[in-house]
Amino acid sequence: MAKNVVKKIKLQIEAGKATPAPPVGTVLGPAGINLQEFCTRYNDATREKMGDVIPVEISIYDDRTFDFILKTPPTPSLLMKAAGIAKGSPKGANSIVSTVSKDDIKKIAEIKLPDLNAYDLDSAIETVAGTARNMGIAIKGVNDAELAEQAREAAEEEAQAARLEAELAELEESAKSLSEGASVEVESTEQSDETEETEE
Repeated sequence: MAKNVVKKIKLQIEAGKATPAPPVGTVLGPAGINLQEFCTRYNDATREKMGDVIPVEISIYDDRTFDFILKTPPTPSLLMKAAGIAKGSPKGANSIVSTVSKDDIKKIAEIKLPDLNAYDLDSAIETVAGTARNMGIAIKGVNDAELAEQAREAAEEEAQAARLEAELAELEESAKSLSEGASVEVESTEQSDETEETEE
């Protein structure tokens, strides 16, 4: 008789490094499965992919046994590895933090093809290239002109931001002078008094 799946859990764990400690234990503990058994099986299955983050989809059955399917590493993780960076650009496509080659993009697309909503390798390459762009990773020979344009736009934006900051600083300075400048008003009052005395 087929066992019933009572729960499906998705996790992203570094290959070969699953342990019963958090976050694995925190997520799987309440499901009642044998944590040590899961970690051993996951680590054995991913040992050859050390250094990559390997997503796993775990099916938990009504008798507390389980099976799991390994997925391909997340596209951003593969791109960062290829680009040799720890994280993508905080400004997205507006700021380039690294570059990769067309071959890098193709290799990543080949790895990701089974898990992407892409019908062929070309579509997968486009998807991966789009993710790279959003992370601030340029592709050599593909978007060089676009990169130059982006760099020019980014420089213009920064110059405009600097101008705005300078204007704001001026406004703040004048506002500060006005708030501290009650004495200026007093002086003008005294001057008018002197003028009145002279007229008398």
